[in-house]
Amino acid sequence: MTVSVAEDRPISRVEPSPNDLDRALAELGDNARAFARLPPRDKARLLREEVLPRVEAAALRMVQASCLEKGIDPAAPIAGEEWLAGPCTIASNVSALADALDQIATRGAPRLPFRAVREDDGRTKVRVFPMRGADGALLSGFTCDVHLERGVRRADVRAEQATFYRQADPEGGVSLVLGAGNVASIGPMDTLHTLFNEGRVVVLKTSPVNAYLGPILEDMLAPLVSRGFVRIVHGGAEVGGYLASHRLVSHVHITGAQHTHDLIVWGKPGEEQDARRAANDPVLKKPITSELGNVSPVVVVPYLYAEDELWFQVRSIATQIVNNASFNCNAAKMLVLARGWAQRDLFLDKLQQALGEVRPRKAYYPGAPLRHASLVKGHERVRLVGEASPGTLPWTMITDLDAADAREPLFSTEPFCGIVSEVSVGSQDPAEFLAAATRFCNDTLWGTLSASIVCPSILEEDPVVGAALERAIDELRYGAVAVNHWPGLVYGTVTAPWGGHPSVTLADVKSGIGFVHNTVMLGRIEKAVLRGPLKTFPRPPFFYDHRNMAVTAERLLRYYARPGWGRIPAVAMAALRG
Repeated sequence: MTVSVAEDRPISRVEPSPNDLDRALAELGDNARAFARLPPRDKARLLREEVLPRVEAAALRMVQASCLEKGIDPAAPIAGEEWLAGPCTIASNVSALADALDQIATRGAPRLPFRAVREDDGRTKVRVFPMRGADGALLSGFTCDVHLERGVRRADVRAEQATFYRQADPEGGVSLVLGAGNVASIGPMDTLHTLFNEGRVVVLKTSPVNAYLGPILEDMLAPLVSRGFVRIVHGGAEVGGYLASHRLVSHVHITGAQHTHDLIVWGKPGEEQDARRAANDPVLKKPITSELGNVSPVVVVPYLYAEDELWFQVRSIATQIVNNASFNCNAAKMLVLARGWAQRDLFLDKLQQALGEVRPRKAYYPGAPLRHASLVKGHERVRLVGEASPGTLPWTMITDLDAADAREPLFSTEPFCGIVSEVSVGSQDPAEFLAAATRFCNDTLWGTLSASIVCPSILEEDPVVGAALERAIDELRYGAVAVNHWPGLVYGTVTAPWGGHPSVTLADVKSGIGFVHNTVMLGRIEKAVLRGPLKTFPRPPFFYDHRNMAVTAERLLRYYARPGWGRIPAVAMAALRG
Protein backbone atom coordinates (compact mmCIF):
# COMPACT_ATOMS: atom_id res chain seq x y z
CA MET A 1 0.00 0.00 0.00
CA THR A 2 1.12 3.56 -0.72
CA VAL A 3 -0.40 6.86 0.31
CA SER A 4 -2.17 9.12 -2.16
CA VAL A 5 -0.48 12.42 -2.87
CA ALA A 6 -3.92 14.01 -2.74
CA GLU A 7 -5.11 12.91 0.68
CA ASP A 8 -4.46 10.40 3.43
CA ARG A 9 -6.53 7.54 2.02
CA PRO A 10 -4.38 4.65 0.79
CA ILE A 11 -4.32 3.47 -2.81
CA SER A 12 -3.86 -0.25 -3.26
CA ARG A 13 -1.12 -1.16 -5.72
CA VAL A 14 -2.44 -4.74 -5.73
CA GLU A 15 -4.49 -5.28 -8.88
CA PRO A 16 -8.10 -6.35 -8.31
CA SER A 17 -8.76 -10.06 -8.63
CA PRO A 18 -11.16 -11.52 -11.19
CA ASN A 19 -13.64 -12.00 -8.35
CA ASP A 20 -13.39 -8.30 -7.47
CA LEU A 21 -13.99 -7.33 -11.08
CA ASP A 22 -16.87 -9.81 -11.45
CA ARG A 23 -18.52 -8.32 -8.38
CA ALA A 24 -18.12 -4.75 -9.67
CA LEU A 25 -19.62 -5.65 -13.04
CA ALA A 26 -22.47 -7.57 -11.42
CA GLU A 27 -23.35 -4.54 -9.30
CA LEU A 28 -23.33 -2.35 -12.39
CA GLY A 29 -25.41 -4.85 -14.32
CA ASP A 30 -28.01 -4.90 -11.56
CA ASN A 31 -28.44 -1.14 -11.92
CA ALA A 32 -28.08 -0.73 -15.68
CA ARG A 33 -31.79 -0.80 -16.53
CA ALA A 34 -32.74 1.47 -13.62
CA PHE A 35 -30.19 4.06 -14.72
CA ALA A 36 -31.22 3.87 -18.38
CA ARG A 37 -34.85 4.53 -17.42
CA LEU A 38 -34.14 7.23 -14.85
CA PRO A 39 -36.04 10.32 -16.03
CA PRO A 40 -33.87 13.04 -17.58
CA ARG A 41 -35.01 15.53 -14.93
CA ASP A 42 -33.75 13.23 -12.19
CA LYS A 43 -30.44 12.77 -13.98
CA ALA A 44 -30.09 16.53 -14.29
CA ARG A 45 -30.79 17.00 -10.60
CA LEU A 46 -28.23 14.33 -9.71
CA LEU A 47 -25.56 16.09 -11.74
CA ARG A 48 -26.34 19.66 -10.70
CA GLU A 49 -27.12 19.16 -7.03
CA GLU A 50 -24.82 16.29 -6.10
CA VAL A 51 -21.98 15.75 -8.58
CA LEU A 52 -21.15 19.37 -9.41
CA PRO A 53 -20.54 20.49 -5.80
CA ARG A 54 -18.24 17.50 -5.28
CA VAL A 55 -16.23 18.38 -8.40
CA GLU A 56 -15.72 21.87 -7.02
CA ALA A 57 -14.82 20.56 -3.56
CA ALA A 58 -12.23 18.10 -4.89
CA ALA A 59 -10.78 20.45 -7.51
CA LEU A 60 -7.79 21.72 -5.53
CA ARG A 61 -6.76 18.18 -4.56
CA MET A 62 -6.92 17.09 -8.20
CA VAL A 63 -4.73 20.01 -9.27
CA GLN A 64 -2.21 19.50 -6.48
CA ALA A 65 -1.93 15.78 -7.16
CA SER A 66 -1.44 16.28 -10.89
CA CYS A 67 1.12 19.05 -10.35
CA LEU A 68 3.13 16.92 -7.96
CA GLU A 69 3.28 13.99 -10.36
CA LYS A 70 4.14 16.21 -13.34
CA GLY A 71 6.81 18.28 -11.62
CA ILE A 72 4.81 21.54 -11.56
CA ASP A 73 4.81 24.02 -8.69
CA PRO A 74 1.11 24.11 -7.70
CA ALA A 75 1.51 27.77 -6.70
CA ALA A 76 2.97 28.82 -10.08
CA PRO A 77 0.89 30.30 -12.92
CA ILE A 78 1.60 27.24 -15.08
CA ALA A 79 -0.46 25.17 -12.60
CA GLY A 80 -3.38 26.73 -14.44
CA GLU A 81 -2.87 24.03 -17.06
CA GLU A 82 -4.05 21.46 -14.53
CA TRP A 83 -7.00 23.60 -13.43
CA LEU A 84 -8.11 24.08 -17.05
CA ALA A 85 -7.55 20.51 -18.26
CA GLY A 86 -8.85 18.96 -15.05
CA PRO A 87 -11.64 20.13 -12.74
CA CYS A 88 -12.53 23.24 -14.75
CA THR A 89 -13.45 21.22 -17.85
CA ILE A 90 -15.13 18.50 -15.78
CA ALA A 91 -17.32 21.09 -14.03
CA SER A 92 -18.22 22.68 -17.35
CA ASN A 93 -19.15 19.25 -18.72
CA VAL A 94 -21.33 18.39 -15.72
CA SER A 95 -23.10 21.75 -15.87
CA ALA A 96 -23.73 21.53 -19.63
CA LEU A 97 -25.07 17.99 -19.34
CA ALA A 98 -27.44 19.00 -16.54
CA ASP A 99 -28.78 21.83 -18.71
CA ALA A 100 -29.19 19.46 -21.67
CA LEU A 101 -31.06 16.88 -19.60
CA ASP A 102 -33.43 19.50 -18.23
CA GLN A 103 -34.12 20.61 -21.79
CA ILE A 104 -34.76 17.00 -22.86
CA ALA A 105 -37.28 16.75 -20.04
CA THR A 106 -39.15 19.88 -21.15
CA ARG A 107 -38.79 19.90 -24.94
CA GLY A 108 -37.48 16.47 -25.97
CA ALA A 109 -33.97 17.53 -27.04
CA PRO A 110 -31.15 19.83 -25.91
CA ARG A 111 -31.66 23.45 -26.91
CA LEU A 112 -29.58 24.85 -29.76
CA PRO A 113 -28.68 28.54 -30.11
CA PHE A 114 -31.01 30.80 -32.12
CA ARG A 115 -30.54 30.19 -35.84
CA ALA A 116 -27.89 27.59 -35.06
CA VAL A 117 -28.73 25.30 -37.97
CA ARG A 118 -27.94 26.30 -41.55
CA GLU A 119 -27.13 24.71 -44.89
CA ASP A 120 -24.06 25.75 -46.93
CA ASP A 121 -23.24 24.11 -50.27
CA GLY A 122 -25.32 21.06 -49.44
CA ARG A 123 -23.75 20.62 -45.98
CA THR A 124 -25.76 21.08 -42.77
CA LYS A 125 -23.88 22.91 -40.03
CA VAL A 126 -24.90 23.47 -36.41
CA ARG A 127 -23.45 26.20 -34.18
CA VAL A 128 -22.66 24.85 -30.72
CA PHE A 129 -20.47 27.69 -29.40
CA PRO A 130 -21.19 30.21 -28.03
CA MET A 131 -23.92 28.18 -26.38
CA ARG A 132 -24.42 29.22 -22.78
CA GLY A 133 -25.03 32.81 -21.74
CA ALA A 134 -21.48 33.70 -20.77
CA ASP A 135 -19.64 31.83 -23.54
CA GLY A 136 -19.36 34.94 -25.67
CA ALA A 137 -17.92 36.90 -22.77
CA LEU A 138 -15.37 34.22 -21.93
CA LEU A 139 -14.17 33.69 -25.53
CA SER A 140 -15.21 36.78 -27.44
CA GLY A 141 -15.11 36.41 -31.21
CA PHE A 142 -14.90 32.62 -31.19
CA THR A 143 -17.40 30.25 -32.78
CA CYS A 144 -17.63 26.49 -33.18
CA ASP A 145 -19.82 24.80 -35.78
CA VAL A 146 -20.47 21.09 -36.17
CA HIS A 147 -20.47 19.88 -39.77
CA LEU A 148 -22.81 16.95 -40.15
CA GLU A 149 -22.35 14.10 -42.59
CA ARG A 150 -23.39 14.71 -46.17
CA GLY A 151 -27.00 13.82 -46.71
CA VAL A 152 -28.20 15.13 -43.36
CA ARG A 153 -30.77 17.83 -44.02
CA ARG A 154 -31.58 20.81 -41.87
CA ALA A 155 -34.93 19.25 -41.00
CA ASP A 156 -33.17 16.08 -39.76
CA VAL A 157 -31.09 17.74 -37.04
CA ARG A 158 -33.61 17.66 -34.22
CA ALA A 159 -34.70 14.10 -35.05
CA GLU A 160 -31.04 12.99 -34.76
CA GLN A 161 -30.54 14.68 -31.36
CA ALA A 162 -30.49 12.72 -28.10
CA THR A 163 -31.55 9.48 -29.78
CA PHE A 164 -31.08 7.47 -26.59
CA TYR A 165 -33.82 9.49 -24.91
CA ARG A 166 -36.25 8.73 -27.73
CA GLN A 167 -36.37 5.07 -26.70
CA ALA A 168 -39.48 4.06 -24.78
CA ASP A 169 -38.01 1.45 -22.43
CA PRO A 170 -34.23 1.30 -22.86
CA GLU A 171 -32.41 -1.65 -21.34
CA GLY A 172 -29.09 0.17 -20.93
CA GLY A 173 -25.93 -1.83 -20.50
CA VAL A 174 -22.43 -1.82 -19.01
CA SER A 175 -19.57 0.04 -20.68
CA LEU A 176 -15.89 -0.23 -19.98
CA VAL A 177 -14.06 3.09 -20.18
CA LEU A 178 -10.29 2.72 -20.40
CA GLY A 179 -9.02 6.05 -19.11
CA ALA A 180 -6.09 8.07 -20.42
CA GLY A 181 -2.99 8.69 -18.32
CA ASN A 182 -2.13 12.20 -19.49
CA VAL A 183 -5.09 14.51 -18.77
CA ALA A 184 -7.15 14.41 -15.59
CA SER A 185 -10.48 15.22 -17.23
CA ILE A 186 -10.46 12.56 -19.98
CA GLY A 187 -11.51 9.52 -17.95
CA PRO A 188 -14.31 11.20 -15.99
CA MET A 189 -15.62 13.06 -19.05
CA ASP A 190 -15.65 9.89 -21.14
CA THR A 191 -17.55 8.32 -18.25
CA LEU A 192 -20.07 11.19 -18.17
CA HIS A 193 -20.60 10.94 -21.93
CA THR A 194 -21.21 7.20 -21.76
CA LEU A 195 -23.64 7.57 -18.86
CA PHE A 196 -25.69 10.56 -19.92
CA ASN A 197 -25.40 10.63 -23.73
CA GLU A 198 -25.53 6.88 -24.30
CA GLY A 199 -27.40 5.60 -21.26
CA ARG A 200 -24.97 2.93 -20.06
CA VAL A 201 -23.47 2.48 -16.60
CA VAL A 202 -19.67 2.50 -16.49
CA VAL A 203 -16.69 0.70 -15.09
CA LEU A 204 -13.84 3.19 -15.41
CA LYS A 205 -10.37 1.67 -15.40
CA THR A 206 -7.77 4.31 -14.73
CA SER A 207 -4.43 4.34 -16.50
CA PRO A 208 -1.48 3.24 -14.35
CA VAL A 209 0.12 6.58 -15.24
CA ASN A 210 -2.41 8.61 -13.28
CA ALA A 211 -4.03 6.06 -10.98
CA TYR A 212 -3.09 8.51 -8.19
CA LEU A 213 -6.29 10.35 -9.16
CA GLY A 214 -8.40 7.33 -8.18
CA PRO A 215 -9.50 8.49 -4.71
CA ILE A 216 -10.25 11.97 -6.05
CA LEU A 217 -12.40 10.59 -8.86
CA GLU A 218 -14.19 8.39 -6.33
CA ASP A 219 -15.05 11.54 -4.37
CA MET A 220 -16.08 13.58 -7.41
CA LEU A 221 -18.32 10.82 -8.74
CA ALA A 222 -19.47 9.52 -5.34
CA PRO A 223 -23.19 10.14 -6.03
CA LEU A 224 -22.89 7.92 -9.11
CA VAL A 225 -20.73 5.33 -7.36
CA SER A 226 -23.05 5.05 -4.35
CA ARG A 227 -26.03 4.36 -6.59
CA GLY A 228 -24.23 1.60 -8.47
CA PHE A 229 -23.96 3.56 -11.73
CA VAL A 230 -20.15 3.81 -11.74
CA ARG A 231 -17.29 1.63 -10.52
CA ILE A 232 -13.66 2.79 -10.64
CA VAL A 233 -10.92 0.18 -10.81
CA HIS A 234 -7.16 0.30 -11.26
CA GLY A 235 -4.64 -1.98 -12.90
CA GLY A 236 -2.67 -2.71 -16.02
CA ALA A 237 -3.25 -4.45 -19.32
CA GLU A 238 -4.43 -7.71 -17.76
CA VAL A 239 -7.23 -5.97 -15.87
CA GLY A 240 -8.24 -4.06 -19.00
CA GLY A 241 -8.23 -7.23 -21.10
CA TYR A 242 -10.30 -9.15 -18.56
CA LEU A 243 -12.91 -6.40 -18.41
CA ALA A 244 -13.06 -5.89 -22.19
CA SER A 245 -13.78 -9.56 -22.81
CA HIS A 246 -16.25 -9.95 -19.92
CA ARG A 247 -19.73 -11.14 -20.84
CA LEU A 248 -21.37 -8.35 -18.82
CA VAL A 249 -19.56 -5.59 -20.72
CA SER A 250 -21.50 -4.62 -23.84
CA HIS A 251 -19.35 -1.73 -25.07
CA VAL A 252 -15.75 -0.50 -24.72
CA HIS A 253 -14.33 3.00 -25.02
CA ILE A 254 -10.58 3.63 -24.99
CA THR A 255 -8.45 6.76 -25.02
CA GLY A 256 -4.87 5.77 -25.61
CA ALA A 257 -2.55 4.35 -28.24
CA GLN A 258 -3.54 2.63 -31.48
CA HIS A 259 -1.30 -0.28 -30.47
CA THR A 260 -3.42 -0.87 -27.35
CA HIS A 261 -6.65 -0.56 -29.32
CA ASP A 262 -5.49 -3.06 -31.93
CA LEU A 263 -4.30 -5.49 -29.27
CA ILE A 264 -7.78 -5.47 -27.71
CA VAL A 265 -9.63 -5.67 -31.02
CA TRP A 266 -7.37 -7.84 -33.21
CA GLY A 267 -5.20 -9.82 -30.81
CA LYS A 268 -1.43 -10.21 -30.64
CA PRO A 269 0.64 -8.17 -33.13
CA GLY A 270 2.06 -10.05 -36.09
CA GLU A 271 0.52 -12.98 -37.90
CA GLU A 272 -2.55 -13.21 -35.67
CA GLN A 273 -3.52 -9.55 -36.18
CA ASP A 274 -2.82 -9.70 -39.90
CA ALA A 275 -4.91 -12.83 -40.38
CA ARG A 276 -7.81 -11.50 -38.33
CA ARG A 277 -7.82 -8.19 -40.18
CA ALA A 278 -7.79 -9.97 -43.54
CA ALA A 279 -10.72 -12.14 -42.46
CA ASN A 280 -12.49 -9.25 -40.66
CA ASP A 281 -12.56 -11.47 -37.59
CA PRO A 282 -11.82 -9.30 -34.53
CA VAL A 283 -11.14 -10.86 -31.14
CA LEU A 284 -13.48 -8.31 -29.57
CA LYS A 285 -17.02 -9.11 -30.68
CA LYS A 286 -18.65 -5.99 -29.26
CA PRO A 287 -18.77 -2.28 -30.17
CA ILE A 288 -15.70 -0.20 -29.36
CA THR A 289 -15.22 3.55 -29.64
CA SER A 290 -11.86 5.23 -29.29
CA GLU A 291 -9.62 8.30 -29.34
CA LEU A 292 -6.07 7.33 -30.23
CA GLY A 293 -3.90 10.36 -30.89
CA ASN A 294 -2.60 12.18 -33.95
CA VAL A 295 0.35 13.78 -35.72
CA SER A 296 -1.39 17.14 -35.42
CA PRO A 297 -0.66 19.60 -38.26
CA VAL A 298 -0.53 23.39 -38.07
CA VAL A 299 -1.04 24.77 -41.57
CA VAL A 300 0.26 28.35 -41.89
CA VAL A 301 -1.12 30.18 -44.94
CA PRO A 302 1.63 32.31 -46.54
CA TYR A 303 1.22 36.05 -45.96
CA LEU A 304 3.30 39.02 -44.87
CA TYR A 305 2.25 38.94 -41.22
CA ALA A 306 2.73 42.00 -39.03
CA GLU A 307 5.20 41.58 -36.19
CA ASP A 308 2.49 41.40 -33.50
CA GLU A 309 0.44 38.92 -35.56
CA LEU A 310 3.42 36.65 -36.07
CA TRP A 311 4.43 36.80 -32.41
CA PHE A 312 0.89 36.00 -31.25
CA GLN A 313 0.67 32.97 -33.55
CA VAL A 314 4.15 31.76 -32.61
CA ARG A 315 3.19 31.88 -28.92
CA SER A 316 -0.07 30.11 -29.72
CA ILE A 317 1.81 27.31 -31.45
CA ALA A 318 4.43 27.17 -28.70
CA THR A 319 1.58 26.76 -26.20
CA GLN A 320 0.25 23.85 -28.25
CA ILE A 321 3.69 22.24 -28.01
CA VAL A 322 4.61 22.83 -24.36
CA ASN A 323 1.21 22.39 -22.69
CA ASN A 324 1.26 19.30 -20.47
CA ALA A 325 4.91 18.76 -21.49
CA SER A 326 3.55 17.95 -24.98
CA PHE A 327 1.81 14.79 -23.74
CA ASN A 328 -1.42 15.75 -25.48
CA CYS A 329 -3.07 13.97 -28.38
CA ASN A 330 -3.77 17.38 -29.92
CA ALA A 331 -0.30 18.89 -29.37
CA ALA A 332 1.12 20.70 -32.40
CA LYS A 333 3.46 18.22 -34.07
CA MET A 334 3.83 19.15 -37.77
CA LEU A 335 4.24 22.68 -39.08
CA VAL A 336 3.05 22.70 -42.70
CA LEU A 337 4.50 25.81 -44.34
CA ALA A 338 4.50 27.16 -47.88
CA ARG A 339 7.50 26.45 -50.06
CA GLY A 340 9.28 29.75 -50.64
CA TRP A 341 7.36 31.67 -47.94
CA ALA A 342 9.32 34.87 -47.27
CA GLN A 343 8.78 34.76 -43.50
CA ARG A 344 9.59 31.07 -43.00
CA ASP A 345 12.99 31.58 -41.35
CA LEU A 346 11.69 34.42 -39.19
CA PHE A 347 8.71 32.29 -38.15
CA LEU A 348 10.93 29.37 -37.12
CA ASP A 349 13.35 31.65 -35.26
CA LYS A 350 10.49 33.28 -33.38
CA LEU A 351 9.08 29.86 -32.49
CA GLN A 352 12.47 28.84 -31.13
CA GLN A 353 12.52 32.06 -29.11
CA ALA A 354 9.08 31.33 -27.66
CA LEU A 355 10.01 27.75 -26.77
CA GLY A 356 13.14 29.09 -25.10
CA GLU A 357 10.94 31.03 -22.67
CA VAL A 358 9.56 27.79 -21.24
CA ARG A 359 11.71 25.66 -18.97
CA PRO A 360 11.84 22.02 -20.18
CA ARG A 361 9.26 19.98 -18.32
CA LYS A 362 9.37 16.63 -16.57
CA ALA A 363 9.03 13.81 -19.10
CA TYR A 364 6.52 11.99 -16.90
CA TYR A 365 4.91 9.80 -19.55
CA PRO A 366 6.52 6.34 -19.93
CA GLY A 367 8.72 5.84 -22.98
CA ALA A 368 9.21 9.52 -23.78
CA PRO A 369 13.05 9.52 -23.75
CA LEU A 370 13.20 6.52 -26.09
CA ARG A 371 10.63 8.02 -28.48
CA HIS A 372 12.52 11.32 -28.48
CA ALA A 373 15.88 9.66 -29.20
CA SER A 374 14.53 7.41 -31.95
CA LEU A 375 12.72 10.22 -33.78
CA VAL A 376 15.60 12.71 -33.58
CA LYS A 377 18.08 10.13 -34.85
CA GLY A 378 19.03 10.50 -38.49
CA HIS A 379 17.84 14.09 -38.89
CA GLU A 380 20.31 16.85 -39.66
CA ARG A 381 18.24 19.98 -39.03
CA VAL A 382 17.54 19.66 -35.31
CA ARG A 383 17.21 22.54 -32.85
CA LEU A 384 17.33 21.58 -29.17
CA VAL A 385 15.79 24.37 -27.11
CA GLY A 386 16.34 24.78 -23.38
CA GLU A 387 18.67 23.17 -20.87
CA ALA A 388 17.32 19.74 -20.10
CA SER A 389 18.01 18.43 -16.60
CA PRO A 390 17.72 14.77 -15.54
CA GLY A 391 14.16 13.58 -16.06
CA THR A 392 13.33 16.30 -18.60
CA LEU A 393 13.59 16.58 -22.37
CA PRO A 394 14.49 19.69 -24.40
CA TRP A 395 11.92 21.21 -26.69
CA THR A 396 12.96 20.00 -30.12
CA MET A 397 12.41 21.44 -33.60
CA ILE A 398 13.15 19.21 -36.59
CA THR A 399 12.98 21.22 -39.81
CA ASP A 400 13.29 20.77 -43.57
CA LEU A 401 11.54 17.40 -43.83
CA ASP A 402 10.98 16.05 -47.33
CA ALA A 403 7.25 15.97 -48.05
CA ALA A 404 7.82 13.29 -50.71
CA ASP A 405 9.59 10.88 -48.33
CA ALA A 406 6.92 8.32 -47.51
CA ARG A 407 9.34 6.57 -45.11
CA GLU A 408 9.77 9.63 -42.87
CA PRO A 409 8.87 8.37 -39.36
CA LEU A 410 7.78 11.81 -38.18
CA PHE A 411 4.92 11.65 -40.69
CA SER A 412 3.63 8.34 -39.36
CA THR A 413 4.55 8.34 -35.65
CA GLU A 414 3.03 10.50 -32.96
CA PRO A 415 6.06 11.68 -30.92
CA PHE A 416 4.12 12.15 -27.65
CA CYS A 417 6.98 14.26 -26.33
CA GLY A 418 8.28 17.79 -26.96
CA ILE A 419 9.11 17.38 -30.66
CA VAL A 420 7.65 19.58 -33.39
CA SER A 421 8.63 19.14 -37.04
CA GLU A 422 8.43 21.30 -40.15
CA VAL A 423 7.75 20.56 -43.81
CA SER A 424 7.15 22.83 -46.80
CA VAL A 425 4.64 22.11 -49.56
CA GLY A 426 2.94 23.90 -52.44
CA SER A 427 3.89 27.46 -53.29
CA GLN A 428 3.58 31.02 -52.03
CA ASP A 429 0.16 31.33 -53.66
CA PRO A 430 -2.28 30.96 -50.72
CA ALA A 431 -4.98 29.10 -52.65
CA GLU A 432 -2.53 26.68 -54.24
CA PHE A 433 -0.81 26.18 -50.92
CA LEU A 434 -4.06 25.35 -49.11
CA ALA A 435 -4.88 22.68 -51.69
CA ALA A 436 -1.38 21.17 -51.43
CA ALA A 437 -1.40 21.29 -47.62
CA THR A 438 -4.79 19.57 -47.49
CA ARG A 439 -3.56 16.74 -49.72
CA PHE A 440 -0.40 16.36 -47.65
CA CYS A 441 -2.25 16.23 -44.32
CA ASN A 442 -4.89 13.80 -45.60
CA ASP A 443 -2.59 11.49 -47.55
CA THR A 444 0.74 11.57 -45.69
CA LEU A 445 0.27 12.37 -42.00
CA TRP A 446 -0.97 9.73 -39.57
CA GLY A 447 -4.14 10.51 -37.70
CA THR A 448 -7.61 11.99 -38.10
CA LEU A 449 -8.14 13.81 -34.80
CA SER A 450 -7.34 17.51 -35.12
CA ALA A 451 -5.69 20.10 -37.36
CA SER A 452 -5.34 23.87 -37.35
CA ILE A 453 -5.00 26.52 -40.03
CA VAL A 454 -3.50 29.97 -39.52
CA CYS A 455 -5.08 32.45 -41.93
CA PRO A 456 -5.50 36.23 -41.59
CA SER A 457 -8.97 37.71 -42.05
CA ILE A 458 -7.85 39.79 -45.03
CA LEU A 459 -7.14 36.54 -46.92
CA GLU A 460 -10.38 34.96 -45.71
CA GLU A 461 -12.22 37.88 -47.27
CA ASP A 462 -10.49 37.41 -50.63
CA PRO A 463 -12.92 35.56 -52.92
CA VAL A 464 -10.32 33.12 -54.25
CA VAL A 465 -8.43 32.47 -51.00
CA GLY A 466 -11.61 32.46 -48.92
CA ALA A 467 -13.09 29.77 -51.15
CA ALA A 468 -9.83 27.78 -50.97
CA LEU A 469 -9.90 28.01 -47.16
CA GLU A 470 -13.47 26.73 -47.00
CA ARG A 471 -12.55 23.84 -49.33
CA ALA A 472 -9.61 22.96 -47.09
CA ILE A 473 -11.78 22.99 -43.97
CA ASP A 474 -14.37 20.85 -45.72
CA GLU A 475 -11.89 18.35 -47.19
CA LEU A 476 -9.50 17.90 -44.24
CA ARG A 477 -10.20 14.48 -42.77
CA TYR A 478 -9.99 15.48 -39.11
CA GLY A 479 -12.65 15.45 -36.41
CA ALA A 480 -11.67 18.95 -35.28
CA VAL A 481 -10.37 21.79 -37.43
CA ALA A 482 -9.45 25.11 -35.81
CA VAL A 483 -8.76 28.38 -37.61
CA ASN A 484 -6.11 30.56 -35.93
CA HIS A 485 -6.21 28.72 -32.61
CA TRP A 486 -5.52 25.45 -30.85
CA PRO A 487 -7.97 22.63 -31.68
CA GLY A 488 -7.80 21.78 -27.98
CA LEU A 489 -10.38 24.53 -27.53
CA VAL A 490 -12.89 22.24 -29.25
CA TYR A 491 -12.28 19.75 -26.44
CA GLY A 492 -12.68 22.55 -23.90
CA THR A 493 -16.06 23.80 -25.13
CA VAL A 494 -17.64 20.44 -24.06
CA THR A 495 -20.73 21.35 -26.11
CA ALA A 496 -18.83 20.39 -29.28
CA PRO A 497 -18.07 16.77 -30.18
CA TRP A 498 -14.50 15.52 -29.79
CA GLY A 499 -13.15 12.56 -31.76
CA GLY A 500 -11.59 11.37 -34.97
CA HIS A 501 -12.99 11.86 -38.46
CA PRO A 502 -15.57 9.16 -39.32
CA SER A 503 -13.78 8.11 -42.53
CA VAL A 504 -11.80 5.37 -40.71
CA THR A 505 -12.52 1.67 -40.25
CA LEU A 506 -11.98 -0.71 -37.37
CA ALA A 507 -9.12 -2.33 -39.28
CA ASP A 508 -7.43 1.02 -39.99
CA VAL A 509 -8.64 3.03 -37.04
CA LYS A 510 -6.12 5.92 -37.08
CA SER A 511 -7.29 8.43 -34.41
CA GLY A 512 -10.33 6.44 -33.45
CA ILE A 513 -14.04 5.88 -33.96
CA GLY A 514 -16.85 7.92 -32.44
CA PHE A 515 -17.23 11.25 -30.65
CA VAL A 516 -17.46 12.18 -26.97
CA HIS A 517 -18.61 15.31 -25.06
CA ASN A 518 -21.24 16.64 -27.53
CA THR A 519 -23.54 17.83 -24.76
CA VAL A 520 -26.08 19.00 -27.34
CA MET A 521 -26.22 15.33 -28.38
CA LEU A 522 -26.08 15.75 -32.16
CA GLY A 523 -26.06 12.74 -34.44
CA ARG A 524 -24.24 11.87 -37.69
CA ILE A 525 -21.27 14.14 -36.99
CA GLU A 526 -18.35 14.62 -39.35
CA LYS A 527 -16.26 17.32 -37.67
CA ALA A 528 -16.24 20.38 -35.44
CA VAL A 529 -14.83 23.65 -36.83
CA LEU A 530 -13.64 26.33 -34.41
CA ARG A 531 -12.81 29.84 -35.60
CA GLY A 532 -11.26 32.80 -33.84
CA PRO A 533 -9.39 36.03 -34.59
CA LEU A 534 -5.79 35.96 -35.80
CA LYS A 535 -4.82 37.59 -32.49
CA THR A 536 -6.81 38.43 -29.39
CA PHE A 537 -6.65 40.74 -26.41
CA PRO A 538 -6.15 39.94 -23.63
CA ARG A 539 -3.86 37.01 -24.29
CA PRO A 540 -5.72 33.72 -23.86
CA PRO A 541 -5.43 32.42 -20.28
CA PHE A 542 -4.08 29.07 -21.50
CA PHE A 543 -1.03 30.67 -23.20
CA TYR A 544 2.25 29.52 -21.66
CA ASP A 545 3.19 33.12 -20.80
CA HIS A 546 -0.07 34.12 -19.13
CA ARG A 547 1.08 35.43 -15.75
CA ASN A 548 -2.26 34.81 -14.02
CA MET A 549 -3.26 31.49 -15.59
CA ALA A 550 -3.90 29.57 -12.36
CA VAL A 551 -6.01 32.31 -10.75
CA THR A 552 -8.05 32.78 -13.94
CA ALA A 553 -8.63 29.05 -14.28
CA GLU A 554 -9.68 28.59 -10.66
CA ARG A 555 -12.18 31.45 -10.96
CA LEU A 556 -13.48 29.90 -14.16
CA LEU A 557 -14.03 26.65 -12.28
CA ARG A 558 -16.06 28.51 -9.63
CA TYR A 559 -18.18 30.01 -12.40
CA TYR A 560 -18.91 26.63 -14.00
CA ALA A 561 -19.67 25.08 -10.61
CA ARG A 562 -22.03 27.92 -9.62
CA PRO A 563 -22.99 29.72 -12.83
CA GLY A 564 -23.99 33.36 -12.62
CA TRP A 565 -23.25 36.58 -14.45
CA GLY A 566 -21.90 38.03 -11.22
CA ARG A 567 -18.87 35.75 -11.40
CA ILE A 568 -17.85 36.79 -14.92
CA PRO A 569 -16.14 40.07 -13.91
CA ALA A 570 -13.80 38.22 -11.53
CA VAL A 571 -12.78 35.85 -14.34
CA ALA A 572 -12.29 38.75 -16.74
CA MET A 573 -10.21 40.76 -14.26
CA ALA A 574 -7.94 37.79 -13.61
CA ALA A 575 -7.51 37.22 -17.36
CA LEU A 576 -6.65 40.88 -17.93
CA ARG A 577 -3.82 40.62 -15.40
CA GLY A 578 -2.08 38.00 -17.53
